[in-house]
Amino acid sequence: MDWINRLNSAINYMEEHMKSEIDMEEVGRIAGCSSYHFQRMFTYMADVTLSEYIRRRRMSLAAVDLLSGEKVIDVAFSYGYDSPTAFNRAFKNIHGIVPSKISEEGVSVKSYPPICFHISVKGECEMNYRIVKKEAFRIVGISMPLEKELEKNFAKVPQMWAKAHADGDIPKLLDIMDENMPGILGVSTCNNETDWKYYIAVASMKDTPDGMDEYIVPAFTWAVFSGEGAGTSIQDLECHIVTDWLPTSGYEYADGPDMEVYLNADPVNMKYEVWIPVVKK
Repeated sequence: MDWINRLNSAINYMEEHMKSEIDMEEVGRIAGCSSYHFQRMFTYMADVTLSEYIRRRRMSLAAVDLLSGEKVIDVAFSYGYDSPTAFNRAFKNIHGIVPSKISEEGVSVKSYPPICFHISVKGECEMNYRIVKKEAFRIVGISMPLEKELEKNFAKVPQMWAKAHADGDIPKLLDIMDENMPGILGVSTCNNETDWKYYIAVASMKDTPDGMDEYIVPAFTWAVFSGEGAGTSIQDLECHIVTDWLPTSGYEYADGPDMEVYLNADPVNMKYEVWIPVVKK
């Protein structure tokens, strides 16, 4: 329950700072993980991105303030909006009306209460996993910076994969891949708060090709989950890891990178593994 309690403490911290800047690094520290891992867990568990949840909560609280008689411009500034125009747009996106209409007869607004996490053991999804202790190893590939808001990367990462295929980078990586760790890797190195990157890479001790980067994956204990399928099946597996396995596993996130390992290139029936760094509670 400690893990769930820390998540709820992070939610409480955000509630206390809805009218000021929310320090995402502090949110992660309270939750006992990186801000990247917190955002990822939150999205899977709440079925909404963290940034969208914060927008909904702020606009829900803003509606209460307006109904109590506060001026639009004062409410806008109190929730971090530099201009009433931007606030009006955000408010309308959530409530369907502009703030000035809130007191008119017959007008309704939405209320989004704070989220509270709890353990719910459903047992409806079978997951195959193993625990692996692995020494540090080197990966080689292409990389790009990641945004601090996780939802912004949902479009960037697929575009990066499409470009890697179009540019012929995947065959180049397969040529230098170590045989003792096969597969094309998708690696998110978000444990360093100042330098988030995503790699499409392979484990390799060969020379780094021109235009590519290298990264040393630190030694960790990993929970490794296997799966297969097309479309969003790997996202579905990651969701079940966070919502079904992690809360009752006896493990929690370690401060390290995440890896997706693609074991074949068949888009109709992919075979893959999801590696998450873990420590014993």
